Amino acid sequence: MSDDLLQQTIDGVALLTLNRPDRLNALSRPMLDDLAVALHRLSRDKEVGAVVITGAGRGFCAGGDVKGMAESTSDAGLEERTQDLRARMESSRLLHEMPKPTLAMVRGPAAGAGLSLALACDLRIVSETARFTTAFARVGFSGDFGGSYFLTHLVGTARARELYYTARPVDAAEALALGMVNQVVADAVLEAETMALARRLAKGPRIALAYMKRNMNAAESGTLAELFDLEALHHSRCGLTEDHREATQAFVAKREPVFKGR
Repeated sequence: MSDDLLQQTIDGVALLTLNRPDRLNALSRPMLDDLAVALHRLSRDKEVGAVVITGAGRGFCAGGDVKGMAESTSDAGLEERTQDLRARMESSRLLHEMPKPTLAMVRGPAAGAGLSLALACDLRIVSETARFTTAFARVGFSGDFGGSYFLTHLVGTARARELYYTARPVDAAEALALGMVNQVVADAVLEAETMALARRLAKGPRIALAYMKRNMNAAESGTLAELFDLEALHHSRCGLTEDHREATQAFVAKREPVFKGR
C-alpha cells in the first residue's frame, strides 16, 4: 500500500483520502491501484456501513496527472492502453455499484477523472470553495471514469454536453442548482456535516439501503416493468429481515430502532 491513499474507519464509516496534496491529489497509478483494492474490500466489510471519499489539502482531485502524461515515454499500443485504463476505471464502478452508500466530500477543485469519481458516488456534500470542471477538452481527451454517464443522468444530456465540450468551471452554487451536488456547506463544517450524514446512513438498515441502491441503479437504464419486478423482490426480502422486525417494534414502542444489518 502506498501513501497516496489514506484509509480509516470511524463509527462504521470508511474514510478514503486521496493523498497527493502538493499535486491537488492528481491520480497516480499507486493511488488508483490502492483505491480499487480498498473499494473491493469495503464492499464486503460487514463492519462498514458507508464509504466517504475525499481529498487531502485544499482540493478534492485535479484528475489525471497531466505533468506525468507529458513526461511519459510509454510506447504501449491502443489495445494495451485501453485495457489498462479500463482496469483503473473500476473504482468509479465500485463507488456506483457497491451495496452501501458512498459519499464524496469535496472542497476545492474536482476536475476531469476526479470529478468523475465524485459523480460516481451516491451523494456529494461540498464546501463553498468547491469548483467543478470536466477539463478533458483542455488536454485533448474525451473523458473517462464514467463521467459522461454520471453527469448525463444528473443534469441531462444538453447540459452535460455543454460542460464536456466547453470545460467551463462550475462553482458550488451552480452545481447545487444543476443537481450535480446534494448539499453545500461552509468549508469549516464540511467534514462534520459529511461524517454526520455518513454515520447516520451507516447506522441505518443496511440490507434495505443496499436494495434501494440496486433499485436506483436499475431505474437509470431499465424498463418500468423490470423495476417493478426488482422492487417487489427486494421489498419482500427486506420484510424477512431482523431489521424490519426491529423497525416495526420500535415504531409501535415510539423509540428509535437499532439496526444490525440482519
